Amino acid sequence: MKLKATVSRDACKARKAHFNAPSHLRAKIMSATLSKDLRAKYSVREIPIRVDDEVMIMRGNFKEREGKVTQCYRKKWRIHIERVTRDKVNGQSVAVGIHPSKVVITKIKLDKDRKALLDRKNKATKSKDA
Repeated sequence: MKLKATVSRDACKARKAHFNAPSHLRAKIMSATLSKDLRAKYSVREIPIRVDDEVMIMRGNFKEREGKVTQCYRKKWRIHIERVTRDKVNGQSVAVGIHPSKVVITKIKLDKDRKALLDRKNKATKSKDA
């Protein structure tokens, strides 16, 4: 039985919806998990990533590198992190795109909207547990 009549189970349609998603939905899809201490503090597993969050790369060639997010490139589903670069043939350095699922947020840039999001998610998880 389908859970939602408006959402298709077809893999082809799901991929199309994902890769043609508008920017405001891409921001939500581009979420990263919180570090264990932040997860314990806020009782939240993951939040959408944004500029000025501090992250640690967990997978790939740049594993164990830490840095601040300098750009969220929603069109390419990638984030750019300071000091995570490679040199081009002409000597110019260029930022390497990292997928948000491959990083862990170690320090959150908190503002009133982000605090409200954390409170909302925390209440939702507490109501599920009860």
